[in-house]
Amino acid sequence: MNVDLLLDPFGADWRDVCDTARAAADAGFDGIWMWDHLDGRVHGAAHILECWTTLTAIATSVPQEIMIGPLVLNVANRRPGVLATMAATLQHVSGGRLLLGLGAGGGAATPYAREQYATGGPVPSDAVRREQVVECIETVRRLWKTPGFLQPTPPPPFVVGAFGPKMAEVAGRIGDGINTQAWHPQLDRMLDVARAAHADAGRDPEDLLTTVFAGYDARWLRADSPPYARLVDHGVHRLILLVHAPYDRAAISAAGELLRDERKGSA
Repeated sequence: MNVDLLLDPFGADWRDVCDTARAAADAGFDGIWMWDHLDGRVHGAAHILECWTTLTAIATSVPQEIMIGPLVLNVANRRPGVLATMAATLQHVSGGRLLLGLGAGGGAATPYAREQYATGGPVPSDAVRREQVVECIETVRRLWKTPGFLQPTPPPPFVVGAFGPKMAEVAGRIGDGINTQAWHPQLDRMLDVARAAHADAGRDPEDLLTTVFAGYDARWLRADSPPYARLVDHGVHRLILLVHAPYDRAAISAAGELLRDERKGSA
């Protein structure tokens, strides 16, 4: 199981982000992710760094083996036609390291609705937002095969954010992977639904990329801990650990020691 870091961009400074991404790479983490939000106030911050711009800068700042990804892009904020070229370009810039997280965004009852209202966008129903994810993925894939559009090599996997079984079904049916909470009370059901939908779509359920996120805790880095073992039992491919700004690079370096020790023990 790969272990990545999720750098919370709320209130973050670019230099801190850059230095922390490099520290994570030095520590042995396998990937760097960032939230996709527009208004820092939804989490009580004075500002937020836009994730795609920041990820592009990170891609040029860390070693070539480090994966990068948004967790997850709100499809309401980027037209699919523009996203197709954005993603293909970042895949080109990064040398094929993009994991393309996509999601439906927050509903009207969530704090995140204010971002859409502030930027002049609607917040439709859950069903409409799920269908927008499907339409976005289908459009992007079509444009990647259309003359005149940059074709990514290889095409980055679509990792669909899901907090319930309906989005898990979308992730399995139309996406290449799923992302949800590591502590989700129905984690087994979510992954089963996604894999079944993947199989129903004529694809191998074992090929579905399963990713989960959690707050940073050293227990996630110990192969003999129950939380870690639970994820392995569920066939999780990537564990993504969240750290908040200002980032504690000493703790990240210490986590690297745990990672190295566990990997030596399992070698």
